[in-house]
Amino acid sequence: MDQQNLTLLTDFYELTMMQGYFKEKDANETVIFDMFYRSNPCDNGFAICAGLEQAIDYVKNLHFDAEDVEYLRSLGIFGEDFLDYLAHFKFSGDIYAIPEGTVVFPREPLVKVIAPIMEAQLIETALLNIINHQSLIATKTSRIVFAAQGDGVMEFGLRRAQGPDAGVYGARAAMIAGCIGTSNVLCGKMFNVPIKGTHAHSWIMSFPDELTAFRTYAKLYPTACILLVDTYDTLNSGIPNAIKVFTEMKEAGIPMPFYGIRLDSGDLAYLSKEAKKMLDAAGFPDAVISASNDLDEELINSLKLQGATINSWGVGTNLITSKDCPSFGGVYKLAAIRDKATGKFIPKIKLSENTEKITNPGDKTIKRIYNKETGKIIADLICLTHEQFDEANSLLLFDPVQTWKKTHLAPHSYTIRDLMTPVFLRGECVYETPTVMDIQAYCKTELDTLWEESRRLVNPHKVHVDLSHELWHVKNQLLESYHFN
Repeated sequence: MDQQNLTLLTDFYELTMMQGYFKEKDANETVIFDMFYRSNPCDNGFAICAGLEQAIDYVKNLHFDAEDVEYLRSLGIFGEDFLDYLAHFKFSGDIYAIPEGTVVFPREPLVKVIAPIMEAQLIETALLNIINHQSLIATKTSRIVFAAQGDGVMEFGLRRAQGPDAGVYGARAAMIAGCIGTSNVLCGKMFNVPIKGTHAHSWIMSFPDELTAFRTYAKLYPTACILLVDTYDTLNSGIPNAIKVFTEMKEAGIPMPFYGIRLDSGDLAYLSKEAKKMLDAAGFPDAVISASNDLDEELINSLKLQGATINSWGVGTNLITSKDCPSFGGVYKLAAIRDKATGKFIPKIKLSENTEKITNPGDKTIKRIYNKETGKIIADLICLTHEQFDEANSLLLFDPVQTWKKTHLAPHSYTIRDLMTPVFLRGECVYETPTVMDIQAYCKTELDTLWEESRRLVNPHKVHVDLSHELWHVKNQLLESYHFN
């Protein structure tokens, strides 16, 4: 997977448009494209952006091999002059992005590309593919981790993922959003994240009896001994046999730093409560009670409400596929074109009868506004890059659609942070990607900046994403200019 040249991982129309720019326009015309999304996945109150490291690798390695050029030549649609351009292609533009693990909201640019129009157009599809997928899985995982209320959540979805890449990079995104480990060994190797797992029912079934299977496993892995107890009869066989093995280990003086049982079927609330009673009575109150079996945030939340004594969760299919919301919905839209005479960017806007599909024009950045006392997010402010704000002054925020809704922030009552950071400048990468575990730690601090009302799983409070007064004015001028009689 990691050896593959992804330059042709693009939609055909990107290449046909590129040839059109090459032949009919100034191929070096500098433009700005924004990648953003319009609504939070899973009806969540926020999203977590992820995938930037892979997007960087893609842009770094962007080139057309001789085989790529020959394939495009065989299609009979591209001219030799254009094919020669592709043969010498190299990305030369600037890219700004929000770092991975950051809490983000609809309509704000996750990635901004400033580049010659042909270059900016080519990378659209792959950027969307990479960042949409990982941001989706990270967001879904954050919901599951939140529902677990501090219990460990393990990512177990590789066999149900939509292919090897989705399995590996989905597991990476899940780690960013708070999983304590993954069953995916390749992901562990590639990104140096913890790998975890127990054993399957086939292990039990391959031995003459369940007790022998448990004893053998405990002998091999005494420091990480989680026994799967539902192969035959959970309460009458599995748990009693597990207790027998734990007792033998204890009497033999074998250290047991991490031990317990796993439930993979049946009524998990009832079985876990019965298991807890049996383990406590046998002198094992610190035994882990782990559960799997098609879990998601709703089922975990329900089990918690039922008093289930589960304290470790293995989540597979519903996490790695984001089963209830299978796409992130990110888009990539032209925002400005540089005027050759002045060097300034001319704002561009896409109109639509659907208000949410009208784009925000111009060369923009994002300011995050925090409550100075609590450190919680008040709002995000999309503004033009040249705009300056001073925390010593008052700040007026207003809803860009329902403009009568306003919030006045007194001087020194808030703090401001720039969200976007340079990633590529003049075609060279200037950003050093943190390790996945460092991104995970950063993501945790990001989640702590949300009010609890924005984190709840059902009907969360929506964080405001406002426009600066100057950007709002530019946008409305453009809207007025397109009114036809």
